Amino acid sequence: MSDFRTSFALILTAALIAPSAFASRVHRAPTSGQTHSTSHKLSHKSHKARGQQAIEPERATQIQQALIREHYLTGEATGKWDAATIGAMQKFQADQGWQTKLTPDSRALVKLGLGPDYSSAINAKDSSFAAPPSASTIPQEQASGFATAAGVNQ
Repeated sequence: MSDFRTSFALILTAALIAPSAFASRVHRAPTSGQTHSTSHKLSHKSHKARGQQAIEPERATQIQQALIREHYLTGEATGKWDAATIGAMQKFQADQGWQTKLTPDSRALVKLGLGPDYSSAINAKDSSFAAPPSASTIPQEQASGFATAAGVNQ
């Protein structure tokens, strides 16, 4: 009787485990009602361009003037980001040992004097700062340190 129960238990266990081991994955249609093939998704993937796509004429004029000043471009600044301007910028960047694929490079703009203006930054040279308060105006608790001010026993 014991052999029968053991055999029955083994057969029952195998019957419960076997279907999940041999089951094939069933492909279900999307619930949204739309069907797309994988190749369709890959071939028609929309790509939204990011970042600055064009250089404004005013900025192009500034860059051209700087390149003319540095003798990388000749003539007058036109405000058009044309092939001559791109070539001059690439030459300037190459002479600095920088990449030339992406123009203008931020380092090149800074080197040409066209970078961001930090003259009003708090750590700018010759900035006017208020003088710090004199030590006599600082409360004693604060002057003696954080531990004392926090009431921590030392």
